[in-house]
Amino acid sequence: MENLYFYITASIGVFLFGISKGGFAGPIAILAIPIMTLSINPIKAAAILLPILLIMDFIAIYIYWNKWDIKNIKTIIPASIIGIFIGALTFEFSSVRSIKIIVGAIAILFIFLTLFQKNNSFIKPTKKKGRFWSLFAGYTSFIIHAGGPPMSVYLLPQKLDKTVYVGTITLAFLIINLIKLIPYYLLDQLVISNLKISLYLSPMAPISIYLGYYLHKRVEEKFFYFLIYVFLGFSGLKLIYDGVIV
Repeated sequence: MENLYFYITASIGVFLFGISKGGFAGPIAILAIPIMTLSINPIKAAAILLPILLIMDFIAIYIYWNKWDIKNIKTIIPASIIGIFIGALTFEFSSVRSIKIIVGAIAILFIFLTLFQKNNSFIKPTKKKGRFWSLFAGYTSFIIHAGGPPMSVYLLPQKLDKTVYVGTITLAFLIINLIKLIPYYLLDQLVISNLKISLYLSPMAPISIYLGYYLHKRVEEKFFYFLIYVFLGFSGLKLIYDGVIV
C-alpha cells in the first residue's frame, strides 16, 4: 500500500488531468506525471493513470458527443497508432528525461512562432504535418501520457470552435488510450497492484471532469485559447526543467 504522501500527489495529478479532459486549460494535464513522480517513478505513475484516463475519456466523450471534427480524427488516429507502436517497441530503451525535453522544447517553439511569426510555415496546418504531429503524440502519449502538446501544434492553428477543439481531442485520446491498453498489458504495466491504486483514485475522475466542463462553458473563446497557450507554455517549461534538472 502506498503512503499518504503518494495519494495526495496522485490525487492532485488526477484532478489536473480531469479538469483538462473536461475541456478547460488542456495542457495543464502535462503536470500530472511530474507531480505524481514526487512520490513514485514515472513508469509506475503512467501505468496507474491509464485506467483512470480511460474512465475520464468515456465521461468526456459523453459530454462532447458528436462535437468532434471527423476530418481531423481521420488524420490523427492512423498516425497515432504508429506512434504507439514505436513507443511500445522502444519502451525499455526510451529516456523519459529526453522525451520531456523534446516535448517541452516543441511546445515553447510553437508558442514563439505563433506569437511572432503568425504566417510561418511551421505552424500552418496541413495533412502531412497532422500525420507527423499525431505520430509524435501517439509516441509521447504512450511513454508519459504527454500527447497533448504535439497534438496542439496541429490543432491550435486551425482555430476551431473551442467545443469542437475539445471534442476532437477527447475522441482522439479515447481511441489512443484504448489502443495503449494492449501494449501496456503485454509490457506487464497493468498489474493488480497498479490497478488497485487506479481504483482508489478513480472517484476523482467524474468530479474533476465536470469541474473542467463547468469552467469550459463559462470561459469566453478568446480567453479559452489564451489560457491554452499560457498552460502550454508553462507545461513546456516544466517539462524542460524536469528533463534537465530533476
